[in-house]
Amino acid sequence: MADVKQFKLPDVGEGLTEADIVSWKVKPGDTVTVNQVIVEIETAKSLVELPCPFDGVVTEVLVPEGQSVDVGTPIIAVDVSADAGAGSSAGGPGPHDAVPAGSTPAGTAPTTQGEGVALAEVNDPAAGSQAAEDLVPSPPEGETAREPGIEGSPAPKIERQAVLVGYGVKLGTTTRRPRKGGKAGGGSGAGQAPAEPVGPPGASGNGTSERTGAVDRPLAKPPVRKLAKDLGVDLAALTGSGPEGTITREDVQAAAAGPATEAPAAMAAPAVPAGGEERIPIRGVRKHTALAVSASAFTAPHVTEFLQIDVTETMAAVQRLRELPEFEGWRPSPLLLVAKALMLAVARHPMINSSWDEQAQEIVVKHYVNLGIAAATGRGLLVPNIKNAHTLSLPGLARAISELAITAREGKTQPADLARGTITITNVGVFGVDTGTPILTPGESAILALGQVKPAPWVHEGELAVRQVTTLALSFDHRIVDGDLGSAVLRDIGAMLTDPIRMIAWG
Repeated sequence: MADVKQFKLPDVGEGLTEADIVSWKVKPGDTVTVNQVIVEIETAKSLVELPCPFDGVVTEVLVPEGQSVDVGTPIIAVDVSADAGAGSSAGGPGPHDAVPAGSTPAGTAPTTQGEGVALAEVNDPAAGSQAAEDLVPSPPEGETAREPGIEGSPAPKIERQAVLVGYGVKLGTTTRRPRKGGKAGGGSGAGQAPAEPVGPPGASGNGTSERTGAVDRPLAKPPVRKLAKDLGVDLAALTGSGPEGTITREDVQAAAAGPATEAPAAMAAPAVPAGGEERIPIRGVRKHTALAVSASAFTAPHVTEFLQIDVTETMAAVQRLRELPEFEGWRPSPLLLVAKALMLAVARHPMINSSWDEQAQEIVVKHYVNLGIAAATGRGLLVPNIKNAHTLSLPGLARAISELAITAREGKTQPADLARGTITITNVGVFGVDTGTPILTPGESAILALGQVKPAPWVHEGELAVRQVTTLALSFDHRIVDGDLGSAVLRDIGAMLTDPIRMIAWG
């Protein structure tokens, strides 16, 4: 008997509610094992690879690439029966049948929040407990452990139980598919609609079900739903021409085209100018960034101050650092010394490194620096941060900044790297501009922008000379930071970059 389980899209952290399917690593008919990466998804914050929680054979990919899905939506079906793919005849519950909701199989150690998949052998209670102890990581300090729920039907015996730790996914949902003649068998192939529980077929049309008498979603495959969404077609208004009333691609295209004679001339769509238009779905990082900057701009009253400085000595110091063996392979840039100057300014003026707690009506001063570095990527703006950056040596800070940038460019920044930042630097100079008015990262009180460094006339030691000049811009939350504090911070940063020896004196 086929024993098909559906893997639901988990919450991979930070309370995310949806994700986009970027690429599938498997296809129907492939054999998969526990912990094998099967899909890459894009959340509002990063790209994440999801491991498979089952051993078995893929019967169906339920969500195509490029589609957005809500957390908890089944995305793939896997036949976990011992004779997966062989089409065995109907029978009693298999060894992989699911465990009732709220129960835990004997011999399975409680799981804690973390990352990855832990596999416990539960035939032997001692072995299962030890396996869980070895494979399940401890929760991060200060966080509360959570157990993922398990739902499904009772089983007399469980041979292996996969637990996706820390993702909040409920495992064990079992779907049985009818064979011709009413016998249970293997899963369907690629391109078929997601499985429904066995029962009388629903009525054709808009998806009314004879099983419950309720109106469900119109019957349509995910690619057809996406096409309808893109074309602005309401599936509920269509009568499907496919099997059992399933709405097909042709039905959607016909509805989108419509009879040319039915639309009055006054209602005809306006002509599109030459060159046309392009509509880009707002999703993933772009969607998250839009929400974050909008919330920040309309919550925190922003003030931005500017300071133009001579950084000739800083540029010479950067060149000298590149020659030292401690920085080999990391290639220090002016950003390194700007970051160091900012953290020294934070130590001199701690209130600049704080946040506003509206609910508690308190200002929270952070006596540590999780330094955010804004990074432009092909997927949008990311602001990963270096945890406890204030504790790093200068070579250590150079290495952390370099690794952060590489990870962001490769699209491998993890949600934890984007959380709990305290203050941010954005280097707009790399785009060839002098300055900007940066928007605060939500939950922070200040952000420093570094403009391009360029030769410019400057009065140096009483004479006009060509010097290396840049412009700094500091935006801050005026609820926390007044003009006096903001000016003092910006002035101190400027003084250290004008004369880098001050960093040694003030450090």
